[in-house]
Amino acid sequence: MTVEAKRCLALGESRLLKEIDQARQAARANLEDTLRRERGQFLTPLPVAAFMAALFAKPRKELRLLDAGAGAGILSAATIVAYINRVKPPRFIKLTAFEIDPVLLPFLRHSYALCASACEKKGIEFSCEILQKDFIEEAVNILRADMFAPAKENYNISIVNPPYSKISNDPRTRQLLSSVGIETSNLYTAFLALIARLLNKGGELVAITPRSFCNGPYFRPFRQQFLDNISLRRLHLFESRRAAFKDDAVLQETIITHGVRTTEHPNRVTISKSDGTTIESLSQCTRAYSDVVSLQDSERIIHITSTAVQARCRREITQFNNTLHDLNLTVSTGRVVDFRSREYLRASPGQNTVPLIYPCHFNGGYIDWPKLTGRKPNAIIRNQATESLLIPAGVYVLVKRFSSKEQKRRVVACIYEPSRINADFLGFENHVNYFHSEGHGIPLDVAQGLAAFLNSTAVDVFFRQFNGHTQVNASDLKRLRFPSRAALARLGLVLKGQMPEQETLDHIVRKELVK
Repeated sequence: MTVEAKRCLALGESRLLKEIDQARQAARANLEDTLRRERGQFLTPLPVAAFMAALFAKPRKELRLLDAGAGAGILSAATIVAYINRVKPPRFIKLTAFEIDPVLLPFLRHSYALCASACEKKGIEFSCEILQKDFIEEAVNILRADMFAPAKENYNISIVNPPYSKISNDPRTRQLLSSVGIETSNLYTAFLALIARLLNKGGELVAITPRSFCNGPYFRPFRQQFLDNISLRRLHLFESRRAAFKDDAVLQETIITHGVRTTEHPNRVTISKSDGTTIESLSQCTRAYSDVVSLQDSERIIHITSTAVQARCRREITQFNNTLHDLNLTVSTGRVVDFRSREYLRASPGQNTVPLIYPCHFNGGYIDWPKLTGRKPNAIIRNQATESLLIPAGVYVLVKRFSSKEQKRRVVACIYEPSRINADFLGFENHVNYFHSEGHGIPLDVAQGLAAFLNSTAVDVFFRQFNGHTQVNASDLKRLRFPSRAALARLGLVLKGQMPEQETLDHIVRKELVK
């Protein structure tokens, strides 16, 4: 068992932390569920807090700890307990904790009073400042060095479980962040960006957040700034979305990030995962830093490969370098948003209607339409109001937009072939992405090769390494790299109009495409 694992288990059995965890549970019971979800406010369970606190690597003679979203204090308390029980504990601990929710403050004070008592017994000087202030506003004032702003503290570690909600309807927060050059759409990334700037050089950060920042255009500016300040050391995944916060309805995948404020990168990054909140189920490996974050990638996408299979799939897919533009193709999202077009939708095809394709029409690699026994409409009226929603008949490759993490596949591709459906025009519903050539169909052999490539296990596994949510958006598909158009056409001819079983498909794709 690693030293880290031993620390984590010891923390989980700490009487002090168990008492503080009781305060956390009492605090959660006093929070209004609706308001808590609106804020994205999820209190960290003890096993997760113990694991996070065990990740701090460097011994500190003086510990200057920042907890920017303290809640009931379990994260910062776990960190303090971890440090005071080290062979060489710090001589001095100064804690700065931000918590704006008045409901949580009594529980927070209780937690820190217990920490103060524990430090006193160890002969460690302890001071604590609880700030009932907006962390973003306070941090921005410090970074701007405003006239009446507090002096910048010398934080050398920070642990945080920030609020997860979006800031799209909060122009003041956006303006504050913009004033220090931070552009982001979520509170959790705003917290991370600010903490990264507040830490001293060599300071450590451990955070639990949604995984969504690892990819996507919305988080690109954040990733670029964050990874310029923080050098990754550890990424930890949970097998289930509900594992980290089993008492809360957290729908996003969560990730624990450990990094150091420095411009120097290690040779390797530790990747770990667990199927629950306990250390007993943990597995881990190391990957080259350049495999996790490629410095040549302007998107700064974070790839997470935790198994040998994932590493092999990454090697297979990254050998391709063709963009969709190179293939004279593009991918778009279906134009028909059904709840906005309800008056034009029909359960069955009829006069003046054209096919409307949903994910429920996917069947064995090809579209099976109509599906009259299903709950979804099968047709949409073609008239002046709907004309802009329709596209001309042709061969298209479709990909489902939504799946759950627990589903066997994230990327599911299918072919719309007009010879199987008699229609001059058709509509794709908004839960479907479609590949096309300037709004028209593509050659059948290319479509068959493209669908087979997208349905391969290698693509699905690779896609999951950077896609941390349940959506497969057109923007995600555009970032993939593909075999050449000629190679896709050759693959399509080999398949001869059929989508074989997965094992056979993977064998054919690897044989025809992988060098």
